[in-house]
Amino acid sequence: MEDELRCPTCKQLYANPVLLPCFHALCLGCALDIQTPYTPGAALTAAAAAAATGAAGVGVGAGSGTSAVAHNGQHSAGGAAAAVGGSSAGPGPGTGTRHSSHSSAASTASSATGSESVTSDQDQSDKVSIFSEADSGVVCCSNTSRPVSYAGTGQLQGLLQGGVVAPPGAAYCLTCPLCRKLVFFDEGGVRNLPTYRAMEAIVDRFCAREALRCQMCESDPKVASLICEQCEIRYCDACRELCHPARGPLAKHTLVKPRGAAQQRESVCGEHEETLSQYCLSCKMPACGQCIGEQRHQTHEVQSINVTCKAQKTELSHNLQQLSEKARSTTEFIQRLKGMSDKVTESCIEFERLVHAQCEALIQAIHDRREYLLEAIRMDKDTKIRILKDQQSNCTGKLQQTTGLIQFCIEALKETDSAAFLQVGSMLINRVANTDMTWHQEVTNAAPRVSPIVDLTLDDVAVARAIDNLNFIQMKAPSTPTILPADCSAENNSVTVAWQPPSHCFVEGYVLELDDGSGGEFREVYCGKETICTVDGLHFNSMYNARVKAFNSAGEGEYSELIGLQTAEVAWFTFDPVLSGGAGSGLIFSKNNATVSVEGWEHRVALGSVGFSRGVHYWEFTIDNYTADTDPAFGVARIDVARNKMLGKDEKSFAMYIDRQRSWFQHNSIHERRVEGGITTGSTIGVLLDLERHTLSFLVNEMPQGSVAFRDLYGVFYPAVSINRGVTLTMHTALDAPKMDYF
Repeated sequence: MEDELRCPTCKQLYANPVLLPCFHALCLGCALDIQTPYTPGAALTAAAAAAATGAAGVGVGAGSGTSAVAHNGQHSAGGAAAAVGGSSAGPGPGTGTRHSSHSSAASTASSATGSESVTSDQDQSDKVSIFSEADSGVVCCSNTSRPVSYAGTGQLQGLLQGGVVAPPGAAYCLTCPLCRKLVFFDEGGVRNLPTYRAMEAIVDRFCAREALRCQMCESDPKVASLICEQCEIRYCDACRELCHPARGPLAKHTLVKPRGAAQQRESVCGEHEETLSQYCLSCKMPACGQCIGEQRHQTHEVQSINVTCKAQKTELSHNLQQLSEKARSTTEFIQRLKGMSDKVTESCIEFERLVHAQCEALIQAIHDRREYLLEAIRMDKDTKIRILKDQQSNCTGKLQQTTGLIQFCIEALKETDSAAFLQVGSMLINRVANTDMTWHQEVTNAAPRVSPIVDLTLDDVAVARAIDNLNFIQMKAPSTPTILPADCSAENNSVTVAWQPPSHCFVEGYVLELDDGSGGEFREVYCGKETICTVDGLHFNSMYNARVKAFNSAGEGEYSELIGLQTAEVAWFTFDPVLSGGAGSGLIFSKNNATVSVEGWEHRVALGSVGFSRGVHYWEFTIDNYTADTDPAFGVARIDVARNKMLGKDEKSFAMYIDRQRSWFQHNSIHERRVEGGITTGSTIGVLLDLERHTLSFLVNEMPQGSVAFRDLYGVFYPAVSINRGVTLTMHTALDAPKMDYF
């Protein structure tokens, strides 16, 4: 509420508030500061300046770096003057100093909330400008019951274009800092504006409720008894004597008492000094008894001021109650949002845990695979070393055999007995030659059986690509939608099904399914993104079960619970102008399409708005107008019946045509079974369509007209009638079928 109690100009609690014609308020001192002497050029400059600063904010001089109250106690009008054309002259001298005391007191009182009740954001930002399109002609009145101070108001746009001239007697003008309306005053200026008594009382009560505390007490601050206007500090009696003695430079400071509780006031007429007891409803202003007796109020409607006040308080209380309900619902909505925020936090924490677990599982899988690959490398190493050792062992054995042969041959060469040497010489020569040959083949040209290099390559490209592409996707199908029974309905032969989307799920669409009305198989009747669907063309007197499911790219969710919807037992319908041929048919419909007539002599067919394929249905026609040379036809027809022929002339219709004396049944231009008894104005024709027995019967004036007219009727049939000039019919539907004792 504190924002409502602050002046838009000085940003402090209102001090001596006055009410502008546009019902915005200003401190009296602020109003004196921003009013300007009226001259045509100055007014145009003021309006242009106000329009230029209108988008910047509502505070006069706000954001310009100019304070509304200077620290030396003098009011700085720099910002205000900028908004009203560069002049801050008031109606008399000393206005700046006078407003200083009010502003200082208001500033001190505003700190009753601990000087911290207004945040820094509020201190540094202006309120959004308020514009009123309907508020073009406001009235400013003085403290008296006679509006002597009001000179007139002009539209700002017209003033900027030079099309508005101030009314005679205008001496001062003022631009409202909120709505930018320009108001003219006489020589009294803004001092003749009415005191905003309600605002003044509310501010006083606010200040009293917020118990101003001493700002110099070290602990447990006491209630302040004085405020220094220059220091803008509150003191209790003890701290004032200690911290602000009335001597030296401080002796010139002004100490005032804090604003106290609101006192009971009684408004009096400024002209007659009499209590304001009446309220003129024409002038919309309070008046005293003498004012009511004067000429200007003699023809006006007058009411007791207490009665008017009570009525307006009642209306305001009612409006406040409605606004309070909206505020309460908004508070509940905010609580829901807060609850959703908590759920979002919980859901994100749980999801983080799942992602962490999944990533840890992937890391563990990589570790396991690493151990497998390292083990494969170790096995390859062991195999190669074993092969190399076998090859080394073979080469070592061959070398030992060759070395032994060489040593044996050397010893044989030392033999001196030629016969003894020749005994083994040839054999040794062959062994050495064969060994030399096999050595060359097995040793000299031999190569290691395995490579010392590991000839394996780790293929990690696919895995690295998969890790790079690791991301979130819709991992599950949506959950089950919830059908809203309160929003579901059945009317005539149509049903409406509404449902609520599943929470915390991405849904691309819904599938609505209905059974056949007899507990049979379900069939799809709707697929789309809407959450409500109406299905027409169902059977009457049938119970339909409905269910719905949601789907997305991941799949389909579960079906919702079933809801049963009962169609009407009897049908309510009217003629359908569109099905009957539209505007060019020549038919004239009235009484909400229940009555039909035609101008031409040729027969024209009118169809009902519903078709029947199951159940027993009965409707009647009242003959509103009838001439002797016409024979209207009544019955049923298929949707593609010929509409420019008598009913029954083609194979798509089944009818009874009747005149004053007799009737015939007609189908496909074959008429038969003449029945005596005709119609006149006021007669009724009943049509009984029994699709359980697949028959069609007629009644005239509630009596059967012959036996069953037609049998073996299968398919969809619409109520139909054909008439020509001189006949007017009214159809009556939603009737109970009569009991027929023959079939």
